[in-house]
Amino acid sequence: MAKNDFEYHAKFNKRAVDLQFWTHDNHAIELHRPEMIESRMNYIHENPVRAGIVEKPEDFLYSSARNYSGFKGLIDVDYW
Repeated sequence: MAKNDFEYHAKFNKRAVDLQFWTHDNHAIELHRPEMIESRMNYIHENPVRAGIVEKPEDFLYSSARNYSGFKGLIDVDYW
């Protein structure tokens, strides 16, 4: 992000002085079915792949995709 992006988002936040690091355009949704949870997890796990950081989701060291693929992750994951 360029500095003017931070300035742009700060204009719309009364608590920001000059710059705002985080944007506030997330849209929370309730994940009430296992299919919805799996769909969102797959989307998140694919982010490093789409960014060109890794070839497969489980190759990204900081992803829980490692746990779901049978590899050791950095944190333990409780499966549902």
